[in-house]
Amino acid sequence: MNPEFEMVVGLEVHTQLLTRSKLFCRCENRFGAAPNTLVCPVCLGHPGVLPVLNEEAVRLGIRLGLALGCTVHTRSVFDRKHYFYPDLPKGYQISQFTHPLLTGGSLSVRSGEGVREIRLHRIHMEEDAGKNLHAGIRDASHVDLNRAGVPLLEIVSEPDIRTPEEAVDYLKKLRQILRAIGISDGNMEEGSFRCDANVSLRRKGTSAFGTKVEIKNMNSFRFVQKALVHECDRQSALLERGERVVSETRLFDSSTGKTLSMRSKEEALDYRYFPEPDLPPLVLDPTWIAEERANLPELPQERVLKLSEELGIREEDAEALLLEEDLSRYFEEARGVVVRYAKEGGWPVELGTGRLVNFILSEVLREWNRKGARILSGDLCPEEVAYLVAQVVEERISLNQAKEVYVLAVESLRSPRAVIKEHNLSQESGEEKLGEWIQEVLAENPAEVRSYREGKERVFGFLVGQVMKKSGGKANPQKANLLLKDYLSR
Repeated sequence: MNPEFEMVVGLEVHTQLLTRSKLFCRCENRFGAAPNTLVCPVCLGHPGVLPVLNEEAVRLGIRLGLALGCTVHTRSVFDRKHYFYPDLPKGYQISQFTHPLLTGGSLSVRSGEGVREIRLHRIHMEEDAGKNLHAGIRDASHVDLNRAGVPLLEIVSEPDIRTPEEAVDYLKKLRQILRAIGISDGNMEEGSFRCDANVSLRRKGTSAFGTKVEIKNMNSFRFVQKALVHECDRQSALLERGERVVSETRLFDSSTGKTLSMRSKEEALDYRYFPEPDLPPLVLDPTWIAEERANLPELPQERVLKLSEELGIREEDAEALLLEEDLSRYFEEARGVVVRYAKEGGWPVELGTGRLVNFILSEVLREWNRKGARILSGDLCPEEVAYLVAQVVEERISLNQAKEVYVLAVESLRSPRAVIKEHNLSQESGEEKLGEWIQEVLAENPAEVRSYREGKERVFGFLVGQVMKKSGGKANPQKANLLLKDYLSR
C-alpha cells in the first residue's frame, strides 16, 4: 500500500449465542444436525405464527455489554429487516436497528509497541439466517434452515482500526472474551463467529473518510489479515491511478488471496426497516442487569494482569499465553512440572518459568501454527517440554540444542527425551573438560592468541568458535566464554 494512505477499518462481528433453543421459538440450537431437522413453523416463517423472545439470549447479551463496558439500555426495540435470499424463509430478519440493546464500550488491542482502544458503536440482537449449500452439488444449491432463528449478537466497531494486525488482535480478544464469559464458543469453522470488514483509505493527516467497501466470507484470522492487505493494495492502486473506489460488497477468495466483487453496497433504506409488530419493546428489569454484573466471571484482561504480576513476565507475554485456551492450558500444565523440577534441583522457580514462557511463545507456538494442535499432546505434551526447559536451566544442554531437539521431536512426533538420548546430546559445563579444549585451541592458534593480546578483540569470536568446534557443540557457551577470557589474560 502507498505509505501516503491510511487504512480505516470497522468490523461487524456476528456471534451465535450458547442457548439451548433459538431466539423466537423452541427449536434446538445445535450445530451438526441433519439438514432441515431443527425447524418449526415459527423459524420457517409460516403464516399466523408469533415469535416469543428467548430470555436467556437477552441475559447473555447483557453479560457481553457489561464485559465490554457498554451502556445497557433498559428499553430496546426489535425491527424487521427486509431482503430476499433463499436462506431467509420469512423474507425479513428480526433484528434491532433504531434502538439496540447495547451502545458504546471499547476493546483494547496491541498496536506496535503500545495499546489502542477500539470503540464500539453498538451491539444488537437478531436472528440468524439459514445456510445455502453449494459444495458437491452440480447446477443447483441446497438450503439448510437449521440455523434460521439461532440467536445472534452483532458487534459493530467504530472505524478505529488502522492495520490488519490490529484487526486480527481485535477479533482474537473479542472471541476470548465471548468464551471467557460463556456466551459463545467462537468457532469460526462452524460459523458461530463470523466477521465482515468495512475498509476504506484516506490520505494521512486528513479526517474525511474514503469510499467504504465491505468484505465478506472470512472464516479465519489468517484470511481476515490477507483480505485486508489485498483490499488496501487494490484501493491504493486505484487511487494512485486517479480512479474511483466503488462502494460495493466483495467476497474474499481464499484460494487466490484476493477480494472479488459481489454486489453493490446496500444502504439502510434498502432494507425497509420498521418496528416488529409481533414483538413489544424489550424492557429490562434493572435487577437482571445487577445480577449479571454480580455474576460476571473473571475477564481475560484481569487474568493477564494477575499472571503478569504473579510470574513477573511482560503483559504482552501473558496476553499471548492466555489468548488461546489450548495454549493457556498447555502452559499451566508445563509450569506445574517446571515447579517440581525446580524444587528437586534447588534452582529458582522464576528462572525456569521465564525460560518456559519464552520457549512456548517462540518454539511451541511457531510449531503449533505450522503443524496444528497435535503437537500439544502425546509425546510432545507439556511435561516433555517442561523436561526440555529444565535441561537448559540445569545446563545439561544449551538453549540452541533444546530448540533443535524440539524441532526434531515435532517432525518425528517423538518425545524430546528420546531425541536427546538418540543423538547423545549433552552440554559440558565442567571447568576441567572446558579447560582441556581451550588449551588445545590456544596451542593450535598462536597467531590469533597474539593478536588478541595485542588488542585485536575481534579475534575472540574466532577462538570461541574453535572451542565450540573442538567440543562438537557440547561446550557451555557462557562458561566457555568466561574461561577462555581467563586463559587469555594469563
